[in-house]
Amino acid sequence: MMNLGNLNQFMKMAQKMQQEMARVQEELAQKTVEASVGGGAVKVTANGRKEIISLEIDPEAIVAEDAEILQEMILAAVNQALKQAEEMASDELAKVTGGLKLPGLF
Repeated sequence: MMNLGNLNQFMKMAQKMQQEMARVQEELAQKTVEASVGGGAVKVTANGRKEIISLEIDPEAIVAEDAEILQEMILAAVNQALKQAEEMASDELAKVTGGLKLPGLF
């Protein structure tokens, strides 16, 4: 059974972890990953909050490829960027939580 001193210590640790996780999430908003498909025809940049912040399409891809292929490349690049962003966020948050999986966090 937990005594009051242990409970207070646990609450302080939980509060510190919460503050650290908030800091990491703010940092993740500034970190980016880039995914490129089709030999660089489509590039997507996402931040650590899994938001797409940039999409570049090589003008030659627009002329050379039909719309369906270009759409598939865009989807592939977006999905790859989001997967990389999720992995980056998980790695950064694991540093704070010590690998403990907390519900509702990325």
